[in-house]
Amino acid sequence: MYPPAHAASAGRSFEVLRAFLRLGVGSFGGPVAHLGYFRREFVLRRAWLTEQAFAELVALCQLLPGPASSQVGFAIGLTRAGYPGALAAWLGFTAPSALLMTAFAVAAPALGAAPAAVVLHGLQLVAVAIVAQAVLGMARALCPDLARACIGVLGCLVALAAGSGVAQALVLLLGALLGIWLCRDTPAETIAAPLPCGVSRRAGAVALGAFLLLLVGLPLLSRAWPGSALALLFACYRSGALVFGGGHVVLPLLRAGFVPPGWVSDADFLAGYGAAQALPGPLFSFAAYLGARASIAPGVVPGALLGLCGIFVPGLLLLLAALAFWPQLRGRWLARSALLGINAAVVGLLAAALYRPVWLSAVRSAGDAAIAAAGLALLMLVRAPPWLVVLLTVCAAALVRGG
Repeated sequence: MYPPAHAASAGRSFEVLRAFLRLGVGSFGGPVAHLGYFRREFVLRRAWLTEQAFAELVALCQLLPGPASSQVGFAIGLTRAGYPGALAAWLGFTAPSALLMTAFAVAAPALGAAPAAVVLHGLQLVAVAIVAQAVLGMARALCPDLARACIGVLGCLVALAAGSGVAQALVLLLGALLGIWLCRDTPAETIAAPLPCGVSRRAGAVALGAFLLLLVGLPLLSRAWPGSALALLFACYRSGALVFGGGHVVLPLLRAGFVPPGWVSDADFLAGYGAAQALPGPLFSFAAYLGARASIAPGVVPGALLGLCGIFVPGLLLLLAALAFWPQLRGRWLARSALLGINAAVVGLLAAALYRPVWLSAVRSAGDAAIAAAGLALLMLVRAPPWLVVLLTVCAAALVRGG
């Protein structure tokens, strides 16, 4: 079913923008929580989607690279107001956190050396707790049986042994191959309801062609003009194109693109990642911080825009392609088994990132380990909001350092 002819009206687009802007300033808690906010707002309150249609959109976006919650929001906007509505949904949900992350990139150096060091160290410890929570939660969801648990462990070991961006891509490929071999008999969930926001095959082919053209063309252009903003754009685009399994998995991919070349220091990288946990909206807005802080950026605002476009565009292009061809693909066991293996391999990548660089860069003493463990307990046992965990962890780090 295609969006109705009147769906692209300015009134409906503005309605979508208002709804998602409100979510963009109030949706704390990460991608899983975001989906809960979306269901309450657009299925229960506004009735823009049926329960079955929303469930299928979530299932589809979970299988694609990119930020699942942002992709679901983009598809909801497409359903409600056509392509202008899709853009309005993405802008409303992303802009608040992107602006705050850009402001943090500007303000961090002005904090002063001593206060900045304390704040940055506290944010690094927050990153330890957040990533540990993500590893545990994703392991339960994506590695629920022996076969996928083995894929995850193997992926972790390969990533730790190699420690490069190329190895991360190989881990994902290995996960796909092992998934086809080991997960072919894994029962599939039946999703009978048709998707409510159809995209023509022609539009899907154009989106898929654009995705591939950028994936191939950007590295060639960045090599032709080394040290230019094109290299920054490609680093973010590559990360957005390879991220399976949720926003936290972008950490090792972005680090491989920004830290080894010297564009951003490890301390600044982890500080920005920690700050992103305290903000509403998509975690991928972290790319705005990296773009603003990168030494090769053409400026704070242009760099932030390049980072945002680079990391979000691949997932949204693939979503448009998937909406066009998903009805024909969703019942085939080969694609489903490969994606099960990829998701399990992603858990291994994230577990490797938890140890290096997150733990090794942040935990310098027994006190640091205790603070990180307390932050994890607050997140998992008390279910404290991330912004409160950030505040308490930074204060605790200041007290330990002051003592």
